[in-house]
Amino acid sequence: MPSDPILNLPYWGMPFYFWSAVFLMFGCIVGSFLNVVIHRLPLEQSIVSPPSHCPHCQYSIPWYLNVPLVTWIYLRGKCANCGARISARYFLVELLTGVAFLACWLAYGSQSALLALAYCLFLSGLIAATFIDFEHFIIPDEITIGGVAAGFFCSLVIPKLHGATTPAASLTASFLGICAGAGLIYFVLRMGKLFFGRQRMSLPEFSKVIFTETGIVLGDEEIRYDELFYRKSDAVRLEARTAELSDRCYRDVSVRLTPLKLRIGEEEFNPADVPYLEVTTDSLLLPREAMGLGDVKFMAAIGAFLGWPAVVFSLMASSVIGSIVGVTLIALKKQTASGRLPYGPYIALAAVIWIFGGRLWWDWFWAVR
Repeated sequence: MPSDPILNLPYWGMPFYFWSAVFLMFGCIVGSFLNVVIHRLPLEQSIVSPPSHCPHCQYSIPWYLNVPLVTWIYLRGKCANCGARISARYFLVELLTGVAFLACWLAYGSQSALLALAYCLFLSGLIAATFIDFEHFIIPDEITIGGVAAGFFCSLVIPKLHGATTPAASLTASFLGICAGAGLIYFVLRMGKLFFGRQRMSLPEFSKVIFTETGIVLGDEEIRYDELFYRKSDAVRLEARTAELSDRCYRDVSVRLTPLKLRIGEEEFNPADVPYLEVTTDSLLLPREAMGLGDVKFMAAIGAFLGWPAVVFSLMASSVIGSIVGVTLIALKKQTASGRLPYGPYIALAAVIWIFGGRLWWDWFWAVR
Protein backbone atom coordinates (compact mmCIF):
# COMPACT_ATOMS: atom_id res chain seq x y z
CA MET A 1 0.00 0.00 0.00
CA PRO A 2 1.47 3.42 -0.92
CA SER A 3 2.34 5.72 1.96
CA ASP A 4 3.10 9.38 2.46
CA PRO A 5 6.87 9.77 2.91
CA ILE A 6 6.37 12.93 4.97
CA LEU A 7 3.69 11.73 7.34
CA ASN A 8 4.97 8.13 7.20
CA LEU A 9 1.41 6.80 7.25
CA PRO A 10 -0.28 4.37 4.81
CA TYR A 11 -2.99 6.96 4.13
CA TRP A 12 -4.61 6.29 7.48
CA GLY A 13 -5.34 2.67 6.61
CA MET A 14 -7.62 3.53 3.68
CA PRO A 15 -7.02 2.37 0.08
CA PHE A 16 -5.77 4.73 -2.62
CA TYR A 17 -9.06 4.76 -4.53
CA PHE A 18 -10.94 5.79 -1.38
CA TRP A 19 -8.84 8.96 -1.19
CA SER A 20 -9.41 9.46 -4.91
CA ALA A 21 -13.13 9.80 -4.17
CA VAL A 22 -12.37 12.08 -1.22
CA PHE A 23 -10.26 14.39 -3.37
CA LEU A 24 -12.99 14.52 -6.02
CA MET A 25 -15.69 15.44 -3.49
CA PHE A 26 -13.44 17.85 -1.62
CA GLY A 27 -12.58 19.54 -4.91
CA CYS A 28 -16.27 20.05 -5.71
CA ILE A 29 -16.75 21.67 -2.28
CA VAL A 30 -13.78 23.95 -2.86
CA GLY A 31 -15.22 24.76 -6.29
CA SER A 32 -18.41 25.96 -4.59
CA PHE A 33 -16.29 28.35 -2.53
CA LEU A 34 -14.37 29.45 -5.64
CA ASN A 35 -17.68 30.50 -7.17
CA VAL A 36 -18.08 32.93 -4.28
CA VAL A 37 -14.53 34.19 -4.83
CA ILE A 38 -15.06 34.62 -8.58
CA HIS A 39 -18.28 36.58 -8.07
CA ARG A 40 -17.36 38.75 -5.10
CA LEU A 41 -13.62 39.42 -5.27
CA PRO A 42 -13.71 41.67 -8.38
CA LEU A 43 -16.59 43.59 -6.79
CA GLU A 44 -14.50 44.10 -3.62
CA GLN A 45 -17.10 42.28 -1.52
CA SER A 46 -16.44 40.03 1.45
CA ILE A 47 -16.08 36.36 0.54
CA VAL A 48 -17.23 35.38 4.04
CA SER A 49 -20.26 37.52 4.78
CA PRO A 50 -23.11 37.42 3.94
CA PRO A 51 -23.55 33.65 3.42
CA SER A 52 -24.38 32.24 -0.02
CA HIS A 53 -27.48 33.89 -1.46
CA CYS A 54 -29.29 34.40 -4.74
CA PRO A 55 -27.92 37.52 -6.48
CA HIS A 56 -31.38 38.28 -7.85
CA CYS A 57 -33.71 38.02 -4.83
CA GLN A 58 -31.09 37.85 -2.03
CA TYR A 59 -32.58 34.56 -0.81
CA SER A 60 -30.21 33.02 1.72
CA ILE A 61 -29.42 29.53 0.46
CA PRO A 62 -29.79 26.80 3.13
CA TRP A 63 -27.13 24.12 3.38
CA TYR A 64 -29.33 21.41 1.89
CA LEU A 65 -29.74 23.54 -1.26
CA ASN A 66 -26.04 24.27 -1.47
CA VAL A 67 -24.70 20.80 -2.28
CA PRO A 68 -22.07 21.05 -5.07
CA LEU A 69 -23.18 19.79 -8.50
CA VAL A 70 -26.30 18.05 -7.13
CA THR A 71 -28.25 21.20 -6.24
CA TRP A 72 -27.68 22.91 -9.59
CA ILE A 73 -28.89 19.82 -11.46
CA TYR A 74 -31.82 19.25 -9.10
CA LEU A 75 -33.02 22.86 -9.43
CA ARG A 76 -32.27 22.87 -13.18
CA GLY A 77 -30.05 25.91 -12.84
CA LYS A 78 -32.70 28.09 -11.17
CA CYS A 79 -33.11 29.78 -7.81
CA ALA A 80 -35.37 27.77 -5.50
CA ASN A 81 -37.03 30.98 -4.29
CA CYS A 82 -37.51 33.29 -7.29
CA GLY A 83 -36.84 30.95 -10.21
CA ALA A 84 -34.17 33.21 -11.72
CA ARG A 85 -31.54 31.54 -13.87
CA ILE A 86 -28.30 30.58 -12.14
CA SER A 87 -25.35 30.61 -14.51
CA ALA A 88 -23.96 27.27 -15.65
CA ARG A 89 -20.59 28.65 -14.61
CA TYR A 90 -21.36 27.62 -11.02
CA PHE A 91 -21.76 23.99 -12.05
CA LEU A 92 -18.73 24.15 -14.35
CA VAL A 93 -16.40 25.59 -11.69
CA GLU A 94 -17.46 22.94 -9.15
CA LEU A 95 -16.97 20.12 -11.64
CA LEU A 96 -13.68 21.51 -12.96
CA THR A 97 -12.26 21.93 -9.47
CA GLY A 98 -13.33 18.42 -8.46
CA VAL A 99 -11.68 16.91 -11.55
CA ALA A 100 -8.54 19.02 -10.94
CA PHE A 101 -8.23 17.77 -7.37
CA LEU A 102 -8.73 14.18 -8.49
CA ALA A 103 -6.08 14.61 -11.19
CA CYS A 104 -3.61 15.98 -8.64
CA TRP A 105 -4.19 13.00 -6.39
CA LEU A 106 -3.85 10.45 -9.21
CA ALA A 107 -0.67 12.10 -10.48
CA TYR A 108 1.07 12.85 -7.17
CA GLY A 109 -0.79 11.06 -4.39
CA SER A 110 1.48 8.03 -4.56
CA GLN A 111 4.46 10.32 -3.89
CA SER A 112 3.01 12.48 -1.14
CA ALA A 113 -0.44 13.54 0.00
CA LEU A 114 0.93 16.97 0.94
CA LEU A 115 2.39 17.40 -2.53
CA ALA A 116 -0.99 16.58 -4.07
CA LEU A 117 -2.67 19.09 -1.74
CA ALA A 118 -0.15 21.79 -2.66
CA TYR A 119 -0.97 21.32 -6.34
CA CYS A 120 -4.70 21.38 -5.47
CA LEU A 121 -4.21 24.76 -3.78
CA PHE A 122 -2.29 26.03 -6.79
CA LEU A 123 -4.91 24.85 -9.28
CA SER A 124 -7.65 26.47 -7.20
CA GLY A 125 -5.92 29.81 -7.67
CA LEU A 126 -5.56 29.20 -11.40
CA ILE A 127 -9.27 28.41 -11.75
CA ALA A 128 -10.38 31.51 -9.83
CA ALA A 129 -7.95 33.73 -11.76
CA THR A 130 -9.06 32.33 -15.11
CA PHE A 131 -12.77 32.95 -14.64
CA ILE A 132 -12.24 36.40 -13.12
CA ASP A 133 -9.90 37.43 -15.95
CA PHE A 134 -12.34 36.22 -18.60
CA GLU A 135 -15.14 38.32 -17.14
CA HIS A 136 -13.37 41.39 -15.73
CA PHE A 137 -9.95 41.44 -17.45
CA ILE A 138 -8.21 41.60 -14.08
CA ILE A 139 -6.51 39.18 -11.70
CA PRO A 140 -6.96 40.42 -8.11
CA ASP A 141 -3.93 40.87 -5.85
CA GLU A 142 -5.51 38.50 -3.35
CA ILE A 143 -4.86 35.71 -5.88
CA THR A 144 -1.53 36.85 -7.35
CA ILE A 145 0.32 38.25 -4.34
CA GLY A 146 -1.44 35.74 -2.09
CA GLY A 147 -0.28 33.04 -4.49
CA VAL A 148 3.32 34.20 -4.19
CA ALA A 149 3.14 33.95 -0.39
CA ALA A 150 1.37 30.58 -0.50
CA GLY A 151 3.87 29.17 -2.99
CA PHE A 152 6.82 30.30 -0.90
CA PHE A 153 5.31 28.76 2.25
CA CYS A 154 4.47 25.48 0.51
CA SER A 155 8.04 25.35 -0.80
CA LEU A 156 9.26 25.51 2.79
CA VAL A 157 6.95 22.75 4.00
CA ILE A 158 7.11 20.52 0.90
CA PRO A 159 10.58 20.52 -0.71
CA LYS A 160 9.35 17.95 -3.25
CA LEU A 161 7.37 20.77 -4.84
CA HIS A 162 10.63 21.77 -6.52
CA GLY A 163 12.20 18.33 -6.60
CA ALA A 164 14.48 19.36 -3.73
CA THR A 165 15.61 17.37 -0.71
CA THR A 166 15.95 20.23 1.78
CA PRO A 167 13.74 23.22 2.68
CA ALA A 168 16.62 25.61 1.93
CA ALA A 169 17.04 24.31 -1.62
CA SER A 170 13.27 24.40 -2.16
CA LEU A 171 13.01 27.99 -0.92
CA THR A 172 15.87 29.00 -3.20
CA ALA A 173 14.08 27.47 -6.18
CA SER A 174 10.85 29.23 -5.20
CA PHE A 175 12.63 32.59 -4.83
CA LEU A 176 14.30 32.20 -8.22
CA GLY A 177 10.91 31.31 -9.69
CA ILE A 178 9.35 34.46 -8.23
CA CYS A 179 12.14 36.65 -9.60
CA ALA A 180 12.04 34.96 -13.01
CA GLY A 181 8.25 35.15 -13.22
CA ALA A 182 7.97 38.82 -12.28
CA GLY A 183 11.13 39.93 -14.07
CA LEU A 184 10.62 38.11 -17.34
CA ILE A 185 6.98 39.09 -17.79
CA TYR A 186 7.64 42.68 -16.75
CA PHE A 187 10.39 42.85 -19.38
CA VAL A 188 7.98 41.50 -22.01
CA LEU A 189 5.35 44.02 -20.88
CA ARG A 190 7.71 46.98 -21.15
CA MET A 191 9.10 45.90 -24.53
CA GLY A 192 5.58 45.31 -25.82
CA LYS A 193 4.55 48.75 -24.62
CA LEU A 194 7.61 50.32 -26.25
CA PHE A 195 7.19 48.72 -29.67
CA PHE A 196 3.47 47.92 -29.87
CA GLY A 197 1.89 50.20 -27.28
CA ARG A 198 0.00 52.33 -29.78
CA GLN A 199 -2.48 51.57 -32.52
CA ARG A 200 -3.25 54.03 -35.30
CA MET A 201 -6.82 53.84 -36.58
CA SER A 202 -7.24 55.40 -40.02
CA LEU A 203 -10.63 56.95 -40.79
CA PRO A 204 -12.29 58.52 -43.85
CA GLU A 205 -11.58 62.23 -44.17
CA PHE A 206 -13.73 64.47 -41.94
CA SER A 207 -15.02 61.51 -39.92
CA LYS A 208 -17.07 62.49 -36.90
CA VAL A 209 -15.79 61.18 -33.57
CA ILE A 210 -17.77 61.77 -30.38
CA PHE A 211 -16.28 61.55 -26.88
CA THR A 212 -19.00 60.76 -24.32
CA GLU A 213 -18.85 60.06 -20.60
CA THR A 214 -18.33 56.34 -21.20
CA GLY A 215 -16.39 55.99 -24.43
CA ILE A 216 -15.52 57.07 -27.98
CA VAL A 217 -18.31 56.76 -30.54
CA LEU A 218 -17.39 56.03 -34.16
CA GLY A 219 -20.58 55.72 -36.20
CA ASP A 220 -22.51 52.82 -34.65
CA GLU A 221 -19.52 51.56 -32.65
CA GLU A 222 -18.44 52.64 -29.16
CA ILE A 223 -14.96 52.02 -27.78
CA ARG A 224 -15.26 52.15 -24.02
CA TYR A 225 -12.68 53.98 -21.96
CA ASP A 226 -12.23 50.98 -19.67
CA GLU A 227 -11.03 49.04 -22.72
CA LEU A 228 -8.46 51.72 -23.58
CA PHE A 229 -7.03 53.02 -20.34
CA TYR A 230 -5.05 50.52 -18.29
CA ARG A 231 -2.89 53.10 -16.51
CA LYS A 232 -3.08 56.83 -15.85
CA SER A 233 -0.46 57.62 -18.50
CA ASP A 234 -2.37 55.98 -21.39
CA ALA A 235 -3.63 58.54 -23.88
CA VAL A 236 -5.83 58.90 -26.95
CA ARG A 237 -4.32 61.34 -29.45
CA LEU A 238 -5.60 62.89 -32.68
CA GLU A 239 -5.29 65.91 -34.95
CA ALA A 240 -8.75 67.48 -35.22
CA ARG A 241 -9.99 69.58 -38.13
CA THR A 242 -12.69 70.78 -35.78
CA ALA A 243 -13.37 70.20 -32.09
CA GLU A 244 -16.63 71.29 -30.50
CA LEU A 245 -17.54 71.60 -26.84
CA SER A 246 -20.90 72.77 -25.59
CA ASP A 247 -19.68 76.37 -25.32
CA ARG A 248 -16.77 76.74 -27.77
CA CYS A 249 -15.25 75.48 -31.02
CA TYR A 250 -11.67 74.89 -32.20
CA ARG A 251 -10.09 74.40 -35.62
CA ASP A 252 -6.94 72.50 -36.57
CA VAL A 253 -5.90 71.55 -33.04
CA SER A 254 -4.29 68.60 -31.31
CA VAL A 255 -6.47 66.64 -28.88
CA ARG A 256 -5.05 64.42 -26.14
CA LEU A 257 -7.21 62.54 -23.65
CA THR A 258 -5.97 60.61 -20.60
CA PRO A 259 -7.98 59.31 -17.63
CA LEU A 260 -7.00 62.47 -15.73
CA LYS A 261 -6.71 65.23 -18.31
CA LEU A 262 -8.19 66.47 -21.60
CA ARG A 263 -5.96 68.78 -23.63
CA ILE A 264 -7.33 70.67 -26.67
CA GLY A 265 -4.68 72.85 -28.24
CA GLU A 266 -3.15 74.79 -25.34
CA GLU A 267 -6.17 74.46 -23.04
CA GLU A 268 -6.57 71.75 -20.40
CA PHE A 269 -9.76 70.38 -18.86
CA ASN A 270 -10.82 67.83 -16.29
CA PRO A 271 -12.47 65.03 -18.33
CA ALA A 272 -15.17 64.73 -15.66
CA ASP A 273 -16.22 68.31 -16.47
CA VAL A 274 -16.50 67.64 -20.22
CA PRO A 275 -19.39 65.22 -20.76
CA TYR A 276 -19.42 65.71 -24.54
CA LEU A 277 -16.81 66.48 -27.20
CA GLU A 278 -17.28 66.17 -30.95
CA VAL A 279 -14.36 66.26 -33.38
CA THR A 280 -13.74 65.67 -37.07
CA THR A 281 -10.53 63.87 -37.98
CA ASP A 282 -9.03 61.26 -40.28
CA SER A 283 -7.16 59.16 -37.71
CA LEU A 284 -6.94 58.19 -34.05
CA LEU A 285 -3.92 57.04 -32.06
CA LEU A 286 -5.14 54.63 -29.38
CA PRO A 287 -3.23 53.06 -26.48
CA ARG A 288 -2.79 49.32 -26.66
CA GLU A 289 -1.74 46.82 -24.00
CA ALA A 290 -0.58 43.23 -24.55
CA MET A 291 -0.23 42.44 -20.84
CA GLY A 292 -1.00 44.07 -17.53
CA LEU A 293 0.76 44.15 -14.18
CA GLY A 294 -1.68 41.50 -13.01
CA ASP A 295 -0.04 39.07 -15.44
CA VAL A 296 3.38 39.97 -13.98
CA LYS A 297 2.25 39.13 -10.45
CA PHE A 298 0.39 36.07 -11.71
CA MET A 299 3.54 34.65 -13.28
CA ALA A 300 5.46 35.41 -10.07
CA ALA A 301 2.95 33.22 -8.21
CA ILE A 302 3.46 30.45 -10.75
CA GLY A 303 7.21 30.74 -10.24
CA ALA A 304 6.78 30.54 -6.46
CA PHE A 305 4.99 27.19 -6.77
CA LEU A 306 6.72 25.67 -9.79
CA GLY A 307 10.13 27.33 -10.19
CA TRP A 308 11.84 29.22 -13.00
CA PRO A 309 11.74 26.42 -15.64
CA ALA A 310 7.94 26.43 -15.37
CA VAL A 311 7.95 30.20 -15.87
CA VAL A 312 9.90 29.90 -19.13
CA PHE A 313 7.72 27.00 -20.28
CA SER A 314 4.50 28.83 -19.37
CA LEU A 315 5.57 31.98 -21.22
CA MET A 316 6.34 30.05 -24.42
CA ALA A 317 3.32 27.73 -24.23
CA SER A 318 0.88 30.54 -23.37
CA SER A 319 2.10 32.54 -26.37
CA VAL A 320 1.36 29.61 -28.66
CA ILE A 321 -2.03 28.95 -27.05
CA GLY A 322 -3.00 32.62 -27.17
CA SER A 323 -2.00 32.91 -30.83
CA ILE A 324 -4.04 29.85 -31.80
CA VAL A 325 -7.10 31.10 -29.89
CA GLY A 326 -6.79 34.63 -31.27
CA VAL A 327 -6.41 33.54 -34.89
CA THR A 328 -9.30 31.09 -34.52
CA LEU A 329 -11.61 33.76 -33.09
CA ILE A 330 -10.69 36.17 -35.87
CA ALA A 331 -11.32 33.48 -38.50
CA LEU A 332 -14.72 32.78 -36.94
CA LYS A 333 -15.41 36.54 -36.84
CA LYS A 334 -15.83 36.37 -33.06
CA GLN A 335 -13.01 38.85 -32.50
CA THR A 336 -11.34 41.72 -34.34
CA ALA A 337 -7.58 41.89 -34.83
CA SER A 338 -7.43 44.84 -32.43
CA GLY A 339 -9.81 43.31 -29.92
CA ARG A 340 -8.86 42.69 -26.34
CA LEU A 341 -8.31 39.18 -24.98
CA PRO A 342 -7.40 38.21 -21.41
CA TYR A 343 -3.94 36.65 -21.23
CA GLY A 344 -4.15 35.16 -17.73
CA PRO A 345 -6.17 32.08 -18.80
CA TYR A 346 -3.48 31.10 -21.33
CA ILE A 347 -0.77 31.40 -18.68
CA ALA A 348 -2.92 29.27 -16.35
CA LEU A 349 -3.44 26.59 -19.00
CA ALA A 350 0.28 26.50 -19.72
CA ALA A 351 0.99 26.02 -16.00
CA VAL A 352 -1.50 23.14 -15.89
CA ILE A 353 0.27 21.52 -18.85
CA TRP A 354 3.54 21.85 -16.95
CA ILE A 355 2.13 20.10 -13.88
CA PHE A 356 0.69 17.17 -15.84
CA GLY A 357 3.43 16.54 -18.37
CA GLY A 358 5.28 19.71 -19.30
CA ARG A 359 7.99 19.07 -16.73
CA LEU A 360 8.72 15.67 -18.35
CA TRP A 361 8.90 17.30 -21.77
CA TRP A 362 11.27 19.93 -20.39
CA ASP A 363 13.58 17.30 -18.87
CA TRP A 364 13.52 15.25 -22.09
CA PHE A 365 14.30 18.31 -24.23
CA TRP A 366 17.40 19.22 -22.24
CA ALA A 367 18.49 15.59 -21.93
CA VAL A 368 18.69 15.10 -25.69
CA ARG A 369 20.57 18.32 -26.40
